[in-house]
This record gives sequence, C-alpha cells and structure tokens, in this order.
Amino acid sequence: MASHATGDGGIPPRDAAQRGLKRVMTAGGAYGLRNFTVKDLRDIKGTRVLTETLPFSPEEAAAAEEAGIDTMKCRFDSSNPGPAIAIRQAAPKTFMAASVPLVAAATADEAVRLGYEAMKAGFDAVMCQWSPRFIEAAAEAGIPVQGHAGLVPRRSTWTGGLRAVGKTIDEALWVHEQIKRLESAGAYAVEVEVIPEALLAEITKRTTLLTSSIGAGSGGDIQFLFADDILGNNPPPYPRHTRQYRQLHEMKAAMQRERVAAFREYIADVRAGVFPGPEHVVKAPDGLIDAFIARADRG
Repeated sequence: MASHATGDGGIPPRDAAQRGLKRVMTAGGAYGLRNFTVKDLRDIKGTRVLTETLPFSPEEAAAAEEAGIDTMKCRFDSSNPGPAIAIRQAAPKTFMAASVPLVAAATADEAVRLGYEAMKAGFDAVMCQWSPRFIEAAAEAGIPVQGHAGLVPRRSTWTGGLRAVGKTIDEALWVHEQIKRLESAGAYAVEVEVIPEALLAEITKRTTLLTSSIGAGSGGDIQFLFADDILGNNPPPYPRHTRQYRQLHEMKAAMQRERVAAFREYIADVRAGVFPGPEHVVKAPDGLIDAFIARADRG
C-alpha cells in the first residue's frame, strides 16, 4: 500500500508537487509520476513552445528525461512490446505517447484495442496515422490520441511523394481541413510534418489541438525532432529540417575501428604464441603433472 500513498519512486505527494510532478494512475492501474498530463499540455497551448523527441533506446530515453525534454514518443509494436516498455520505463516521469503502426489496426475496434494495449503498457497517449473514424472510437474509449497531418510518409502517395505539403492554396486549405477533422474526432494533438512555417502558425491559432511541428518550423505548440537527428546517430545526408547537436555516428565508427583492431591483435597474438602469457594461466602445483602422467599412463 505504500506505493499507492507515495507514488512512483516512493516520493511523497508534497515532494512530487514541489518537483513539478503530477501523481497519475495509468490505464493499466499503475501509480506513477509525470511532468505533464493531457490537461496540463492543453492548458499550456499558446503560452510556450514545448520540446519533444522520439528515442530509439532506453539510454536515449533516460538521457532525454535527465536533460529535461518535455514530451516523448516511442514506437510501439503490440506483437513485441518489450523494447517499447523498456524505453517507457527508462523515462518514467516524462509524458510519453506510443507511436503505433498505420497498418496495425484495420477497424475502429482494433484501434481501440491497440490503444488500450499501449496505455496498459504505461504510455500516456497514442500517436497514430488513423482516420478520424478510428480516432473518434479511441477518444470515446478514453484514449488520448495524437493524429498526423501534412506530409504523412506512409500516405505520401496521396500527396505526391515525400515532399513538402501545403505550398498551394488548395493544399493549405486541405491540411487545415484534415486537422479540423481530427479535432472534431476528439484528438488532443496533431503531428504536423513538412508544411510551410507560416501556414502552421496560422493553423495553430485556429485549432484547439496541440500542434507538434516536425519540419514545419516554429509555428507549432511543440517542436519535435527524432533522437537520431539530435544525436547524429547516422551519417549524412540529413533531412533539411533536422539539426545534429552531436555526431555520435563518428564515435560509433571509431569504436568499430577499435573493435576490428582489437580482434586483429588478438588473432596475431594467438598465432605468434604471445597469448596466453604466463600471467593469464593457472600454474600447476609442484609434482601434480608428474603424478598425473604416472596415473594416467597406467590406464
């Protein structure tokens, strides 16, 4: 019962409040602490820009939380939820949405079930590319849903491929209409990808949804960038809208060169009879080998 009284990590309610954390219960029935709830995020809209990332490992999630990132997303595969759960647990106090695959739900009922699975795993919301009908069903079931508008990569055939969307009046109005449909369906937020910055700024004023900008400039409520891009996990070329704050791929390449060199040196030492040396082996006590030979050879 103590965990029920104090919340996550045994932090008393008063101390949690002083740290700016909210006591919550997940859809799975677990008590915890979060930096934000959905209500908090909606109340912040229009007052300041939040930061958001999507980590690909527990180490990245833990680093983002320690650095003070506001919100996160995490790719969630219901057929293999272990990696996502590990990331969720690595950043237990940060509001985190489960990003679910487009093709994981073929009906509204499946969307609700998938959303419940993600919430049961400890996530605070679901990020999806579902139709408004699916989002409406999930929202009605009490699942906070973030939709996707603008360039939706897995639906890019409808908008002419992987390119900026909203650079004509017809496309700009279409993006706005899509976002208003998500709003009417009951979403709390929308990821808006690769549309003109000024267009997102105007749309953000005209929707109650929190707008999460990726490649859409500074006109949204949330600025979103993948951890891979922030950390420079991969070599160039980079998408235009990204910035690399580190070049970890160079460190990884250097580590790989060191691995290869170490294996080569090991192989060379074994072939030259240098390894193992006297310091690496167990010496037999005096007389043991002579006694062994005498006994063994008697057969």
